[in-house]
Amino acid sequence: MKATELRQKDVAGLQTEVKELQRAHFGLRMQKATQQLNNTATLRSARRDIARAKTILVEKQSADKSAK
Repeated sequence: MKATELRQKDVAGLQTEVKELQRAHFGLRMQKATQQLNNTATLRSARRDIARAKTILVEKQSADKSAK
């Protein structure tokens, strides 16, 4: 997912997105453990998507605190 798409979401939307990405990453890890995962590069991209979403979430939360 691109950062521009994530920046359009509100804080609640970002929190649900992070949870969904973490669930997907868990599924990929289980597939790797059972040797069902063919493309291991998806693990790396999933981790980076989670980090990107968390970074934007923190940015939005700190912007909301400073605006108050």
